[in-house]
Amino acid sequence: MVMYVVLGNFTDQGIRTAKESPKRAEAFKKMAETFGVTVKELFWTQGRYDVVAILEAPDEFSIMTLSLSLGALGNVRTESLRAFSAADMAKVVDKML
Repeated sequence: MVMYVVLGNFTDQGIRTAKESPKRAEAFKKMAETFGVTVKELFWTQGRYDVVAILEAPDEFSIMTLSLSLGALGNVRTESLRAFSAADMAKVVDKML
């Protein structure tokens, strides 16, 4: 499985309908499931980003499809960061020269 940290900002449309954000979050979780993606955590945040999500997916294609589908709805723009666990990172550094 592939882990991602997804950072999101409301668009103008998304902030105008911010009261609907909790309902949209539930719809997002269901949408994610259709692509085999699990929403591990979802937070609304203060500061540079409005939303932070931790996602687990079977592959990068699933995340890409989910991101494009979410973006097409027009409420949020996202930045996806591939995340590595401590165990993954140990494997990576073991291969370093």
